[in-house]
Amino acid sequence: MSTEPALSSNHESGSSYETQLEAKHQRLSAQLSEFYTASIELYRSSPTHYRNRAEFGVWHEGDQWHYTMMLPDDQGVKQRSYLTQFDVAHRQINQAMSRLAELIEGDTLKRKLFQVEFLSTLSGELLVTLIYHKPLDDAWIEAALPLEALLGCAVIGRSRKQKVVLSRDYVTEVFKVQGRKYSYRQPEGAFSQPNAAMCEQMLGWAADQADQIEELNNRDLLELYCGNGNFTLPLALKCRAALATEISKTSTAAATHNAADNHVDNLKLIRLSAEEVGEALAGSREFRRLKQAEVSFGDYDFGLVFVDPPRAGIDGDTLELLAQFDHLIYVSCNPETLARDLKTLSATHEVVSAALFDQFPGTPHIESGVRLVRRA
Repeated sequence: MSTEPALSSNHESGSSYETQLEAKHQRLSAQLSEFYTASIELYRSSPTHYRNRAEFGVWHEGDQWHYTMMLPDDQGVKQRSYLTQFDVAHRQINQAMSRLAELIEGDTLKRKLFQVEFLSTLSGELLVTLIYHKPLDDAWIEAALPLEALLGCAVIGRSRKQKVVLSRDYVTEVFKVQGRKYSYRQPEGAFSQPNAAMCEQMLGWAADQADQIEELNNRDLLELYCGNGNFTLPLALKCRAALATEISKTSTAAATHNAADNHVDNLKLIRLSAEEVGEALAGSREFRRLKQAEVSFGDYDFGLVFVDPPRAGIDGDTLELLAQFDHLIYVSCNPETLARDLKTLSATHEVVSAALFDQFPGTPHIESGVRLVRRA
């Protein structure tokens, strides 16, 4: 689950990008050297225009307003910077930034606007959220409605305890994985991978790893931290049945929609935390949510567990849970916590494959994935 590292607006040339990427590759190799000494697969990103999500502050000067972001100067000290374009953001976002700057005028739309958020997709959809320090009334709705047609996107207004949806509050992304297209509803405010092109490569890697598990089509998948079903959909089709868990209500609802929209019929989605999954598997606690969904962990034979945890990694109880299963795929947004967790998992499992996904060029951030097999 990718975090949001400090951003830079500096353009990366081809040679400097390759140098930076090689440094990341060496760093990850060193961090995993205790557990894996073979070659780590490397997945490159475009060094610019890779982010499909961007958030900007708004700074008012007289009748003018500017996009702002806190960016490091040459000494590494963060300073408020005025932006007209942002070269790490998707080109669709940059086009919308320019057009929106022309359209946001007049007191109704401009007054007390303090933040603008963009969410775009590879499939060409765009969602713009305007956030205010004032209540949004009918006059605001009337002024904002033409923006959707003029920008060719959906627009949302937000203020404290208020959300105004003019047409829809989500975008639909389309990823192609092993020749099949998957559509994903990505709600405003919910997590989605910021670098969509890299996400598509990550999905392909995970699907290829699942193909290496010969008995998987006769066994089941368990996924923790499934989000909107990003990895769930292509992996579920590799298995006899799949059970995916997520604690966020918004993400669980999106995952349920996405499974139905993609006709993934062998999947059950349950709103449980990783810790609660451990309790349910151990039989130490009963959950009404499981009964209501008519789900019993005893009906499954999990041949693969997929985890994509937050930056803090996996808690000790969940690591003990994972040690029970034959095959694990672990996607990590923090190589330090990945190495920490592998110290525990290496007692029962061997890392047989590893990959580096350059989710955030121009930053030290490393996204990685490993596949583990239980030792005989």
